[in-house]
Order: sequence, then structure tokens, then C-alpha cells
Amino acid sequence: MLVFDWFVLPFTLGLVYLVVTLLVKYFRWVKNLPVDEFAKVKKGVLSTKTFSAIREVFLESLLHRKIFKVNPLLGYMHTSLAFGWFLLILIGNWESRIFYHGHVSPPYVPIFFRFFNPHPVGFKLEAMFSFLMDLTLLVVLSGVTLAWLKRMRSRFFGMKKTTVLHMGDRFALASLWFIFPMRFLAESFTSGAYGGGHFLTANSGAFFAGFLPVESLVYPAWWAYSLALGTFFVALPMSRYMHIPTEIVLIFLRKYGVSEQSIFTSYTQVEINSCSRCGICIDPCQLASSANIRGVQSVYHLQSIRNCAVDNDKSLNCLMCGRCDNVCPVGIDIASIRKANRKQQAAQKENVYRYVPEGNAAKADVIFFAGCMTHLQPSVKKAMTGLLKHAGISYWFMDESGSVCCGRPLMLAGKEAQARELMANNKAKIVASGAKLFVTSCPICYKVFKEEYGLNIEVMHHSEYLLQLVESKKILVNRQDVKAVYHDPCELGRGAGIYAQPRQLLKSVVSLQPVSQDKENALCCGGSLANIKISNPERKMITADAVSVLTANNPDVLVTGCPMCKRTFAQASSVRVLDIAEVLSGALVLKQPTALIKVKNEERLAIQPVLIR
Repeated sequence: MLVFDWFVLPFTLGLVYLVVTLLVKYFRWVKNLPVDEFAKVKKGVLSTKTFSAIREVFLESLLHRKIFKVNPLLGYMHTSLAFGWFLLILIGNWESRIFYHGHVSPPYVPIFFRFFNPHPVGFKLEAMFSFLMDLTLLVVLSGVTLAWLKRMRSRFFGMKKTTVLHMGDRFALASLWFIFPMRFLAESFTSGAYGGGHFLTANSGAFFAGFLPVESLVYPAWWAYSLALGTFFVALPMSRYMHIPTEIVLIFLRKYGVSEQSIFTSYTQVEINSCSRCGICIDPCQLASSANIRGVQSVYHLQSIRNCAVDNDKSLNCLMCGRCDNVCPVGIDIASIRKANRKQQAAQKENVYRYVPEGNAAKADVIFFAGCMTHLQPSVKKAMTGLLKHAGISYWFMDESGSVCCGRPLMLAGKEAQARELMANNKAKIVASGAKLFVTSCPICYKVFKEEYGLNIEVMHHSEYLLQLVESKKILVNRQDVKAVYHDPCELGRGAGIYAQPRQLLKSVVSLQPVSQDKENALCCGGSLANIKISNPERKMITADAVSVLTANNPDVLVTGCPMCKRTFAQASSVRVLDIAEVLSGALVLKQPTALIKVKNEERLAIQPVLIR
């Protein structure tokens, strides 16, 4: 028996449009993946990775586990809407299938079951299903209420700012907000007119029947519900809510090993369309919180790329500190997308680094690379070379003349062709040296040499290497009666995951105090070379706020593992700022104290105590 009424058309047509649109988009995106990435998909489909992806879809797309970790109230809001709606569909299909004795019905039948069967006589499971549907609908309505409250008063959720929506988003949001209240009214009016329902719809139906002509309102209410659904389905692909189905695709592709490339690919489109514009990335952005720079945060940058309306301000006005990547509940590779976008915008000039001389590589066991920023902090360079000499390490100071760059500034500016030429020159020297270990005191250089150069030798940050020297007793240190706080540099912490080694090293020398925002939540110093649009006054505001947090407990010294951070903080802090190498140098137990009297003053300074208050 065919169950049909004309009011189901808006829902049905909207659903058909949505399904066809999504299938076409997803087919094109997957088909147009780079050849090696597409091969990963084909290989992964029939593997256990598919089951792992299904599990993550349940945990993240439906239960929003990551959002719960960041903000429990916001997590409940998203879960009540996503998982609640999923349960309404699932339970509705079970109810329809059982009622119609297993017959396959059109998709609209479970959605509008209460219209076609307001009070099904003889259906033994009616009470159970009515209760489950009412309970689930109540949970979803609570989520809608919270979503409306978040849009009106985001501070109620602990968010200083939420996203600014464009017209398409507003239209889709309005239709979404109407869907479940309309369902509630339609089922309540139906219950008031014909009976049925449970604790929610039965009681509300009786209430409305007391002062409204519910019999004449039933049909218009179901039409309104169908129109709200159909409108939302049509608006979804052109709005922020495209993230709802696309995040599922992203999870599967990510599990199969697909990732962002140095240029835009169709996978980038999947990531961009998976952004829910929830606004969680706005508050952690120090451009917004410290310098009051609005509209350039990652959520707006991704939105502008999706709308093909990228401007230099959104692309270049970013510290690239990774705080937004750290909190993104979808796990979008925001930094890689921004770098690819900058590369796309940059004017590539041919071979501008051809003049760089090849140079001669010295034979050594260890290469020490200071980096551009360390050369601007001579005390760090002196401390590090002094420690290497003291430990008896056979090393080559690769950039002692200061003429070599790792290539990262060029990459951040989008000039990858020039960067690759420079890096090839550097790599040839490293290989020629025969070294087994590459050590740098700059976290930026560390990441670039470790991840971009394809070296066959171990690459270490100086905090890791110095810890090895202390643990192997090649360097002996005395504890200092000094209270210190440690700042996690963006590239070393969030970028490379190095948190334990610097702290372990410092604890052998000083009394390390806690910091309210550290490790994954550590603040950027504000001196990042990645942002070429920010003004100096705005940088100083970011630095001042970071210093205020770091020195809140009045430490004797502020320690960092990045020369750029040291230089930036030193200009704004009343507390002494030191690099890890300087701290270790100041606590050094000298092996030949009598011989030190005869050395040159410059060499003595390299290992003299620096933790003098």
C-alpha cells in the first residue's frame, strides 16, 4: 500500500538534490586526488582502516569527543543535535519497518510516520517507540536551544567570540533552527487532535488543544516541517553545514593515509568543506585576544578559500603558531593549507638563489647549525659552542659565518622553488661532512631539517642533545638556587611535540615553576617571521600578554628553547630571559678550573655562570 501525501515533496526533492550533489562532489574530489594518494584510498578500503574510520566517525562526527574535551557545554550542544538527529532517523526507521512488517518504504515514511499513523491501533510497540522518539526529540530541542543561545550570547559557552556568518550560512541556520521545533509542533498538534504521543508530545498536544484549533493546524504544521527539511538540504552544500557529511569523508581519507600536500589538491577541498566554522579557533588566536585583529583567523581564511575570495590579509596575517590547529575539533591541517595558499599567491622568480656558493664541508661527527635567529643572539651561540667544546665533541659549526639559511622563511612566504634550491645546496654540504648527527638551537631550523631535507642522519634540537650529554656525564652541572619558568616555543612544542626533554634538562639545574598556559596551549612570543602583515605595535601587544602569563608567579628567570622567542621576550620582560644552553652553561661543573684563568676573555664568557640575580 503506497503511503503518500503532497506535503512530503519539499523533503523528498531536497533530499534527492542533496544526495546527488554530494555524490558528484565526493566522486570528483576522490577521483582527482594525486595518483599516490588515490592509491592509498584503494588500498585502504578493504583494510582494517575502514573499521577504524567508522569508529572515529561515531566518536567525532556523532559524539563530538574532541569538542567535549575543549568545551563540555559546546560538546553537548553538538552531540545533542548530531547524535540526536541520527537517533531520530534510526529509531524512526526501526518503528516504520516493524509497523509495516519489514516492507521497504520511501525515505519520507519514517520521517513523517506520526502523520500517516497518528495513533496506530494494535501496534504493540507504540508506547515504547513513542517514548524513545519523544525523549530523543527533547534532547535535540535542548541542543537547538543551546545553539540559539550560543549565537546570541557566545560568552555563555566560555567563548569570547564566535564566527560571523554570511548570508548563505544565515539562511541554512534559520532553516535548521526551524526543523525540530516544527516537528515538535506537528507531532504535538497531531497528538492533540488524534491521540498518541508520549510524555512530551501528548502533554503538549493536550495543552495546545485547550486553546488552539489543533485539527486545522495539523496539516500546515507538517507542511512547515517538510519545507524546513527540504530548504536545509538545498542550502547545506552552499553553507557551513557542508561539514556535516564532508567530515565523514575526511575521516575515511585521513585513515587511509591521505594528507595535505605542498600545493592545493582535491583533498584540500575536503578539508576546507569539513570546517564547521564553530569558532573554537578564534579565542586561542593571539591576534584576536592580544592585538584585537579580527577577521583573519583560520575559520575566516578557510571560508575565503572555499568562496574563492582569498585576500593577502587573511593569508599573510597569521603567526603560524599552531594554536588553532591544536584546538580544531575536526583536525584540519590548517597550517599546511595556509602555506599552500601562500605558495599559490607568491610570485615565483627563477633561480634567485643560484648565487649561493657551494662551499666546503668540514669532516665531523656532529654538525651544529645555529640558524639566523641564533646569530642575532650571540650569547646563545657562545653558550652552545662552549658546551660542545667542554664535552669534547668533534663538531662542525656549519653556519659559523652566518651565510646559510634553512629555507623556512622562503617557504612561509610561499616561495618554495627558491627554498628548495637553497635546501639542496645545504643538503649537499651536510652529506659531504660525513656527520652522523645534526644539532640546531633553532626550533624552526630543527623542523625544516628534520622534515623537509630528507637527511639520512639524526636531527636533534639542542635541548634533546644537551640532555643526552648530561645523562651520559659528558657534561656535569650543579643545581642553581633559581626559580625558573619554561616557555614552549611554537615550532618545538606544538610543531614537533618536544615537551619533556627541555623540562627534564632544566629540572637538573633549576627549580622549575608551572605556567598556566604551557605545552599544547603555550603562547606564541609574537615575533614569528610567518606573519608579514602585522605591525610592530600589534606584535608588542602579543608579546606583552605572553610575558605577563609566563611571569605571573615572579620567577627569577624565563627560559625558552628558541632564539627568536628569547630575543622577543627580552625586549618586553623585566625578568631575565635565557636560552636553555645559557642555563646549562651557567651551571657547568668545570673540568679544569685552573686552566680557565689563562683562556681569552671571550672564551671564558662562553661558560661563565649566567644565573646571577
